[in-house]
Amino acid sequence: MKNICRVLLFFIPFYASAQDAREIIRKADEHARGTSSLAEMNIVTTRPKWTRTLELKAWTKGNDFAIILVQKPAKDKGTVFLKRKKEVWNWLPSLERHIKLPPSMMSQAWMGTDFTNDDLVKESSMVNDYDHTLLGSEPMEGRDCYKIQMIPKPEAAIVWGKVLIWVDKKDFLQLRVEFYDEDGKQNSVMIGSDVKMLGGRLLPSKLTMIPAEKPGQKTEIIYKSLNFSKPMDDGFFTPENMTKVN
Repeated sequence: MKNICRVLLFFIPFYASAQDAREIIRKADEHARGTSSLAEMNIVTTRPKWTRTLELKAWTKGNDFAIILVQKPAKDKGTVFLKRKKEVWNWLPSLERHIKLPPSMMSQAWMGTDFTNDDLVKESSMVNDYDHTLLGSEPMEGRDCYKIQMIPKPEAAIVWGKVLIWVDKKDFLQLRVEFYDEDGKQNSVMIGSDVKMLGGRLLPSKLTMIPAEKPGQKTEIIYKSLNFSKPMDDGFFTPENMTKVN
């Protein structure tokens, strides 16, 4: 009986920690995403010899639906990405056709930036596709944060071997995310900064993705506006509607 009690006492704190870590990630994800959202943003890609800016409009509904419309520059205007549950589609005006992206393309760079296709349309779920462990607390951007390790579940189609994330304890802001490959080598880091009110919520207005071992290279997502109060129907997020959004 004593041995059984020792086993239970060993596992209960571990189980509680895992549950707490998952709940923290769920709250952070919901805080940033909302039930639905309409966002306007710029994506600035910086390289040692050039800089490029994309102007975007994005609609999202929960974890299952998203549409991203490229508005500028002129040569990319009208390009659309759609996420509908586990399907991801691309509309290219120059080809006038819908292209369904296979899972193997989700880890590729999104339109020449340092973000992947999955970073933008979120095919994978931070909450459901990882096992979570609370590692402790650390300050980040002047805020006391939870430090959480996320390991992809075996059945999840995720290229990362490990993800570390720092979440603000007070407002559940995602302030730093580190991505590691299956060999434990850091691939990139994403930093949330310039915290301000967006759509009635306190959020980082800038997300900067910095690849490892590539000096002078980064990509910034800069939010211009964010609306969490716009209701959206599932029928809005269809391949047929990709050519109609503006």
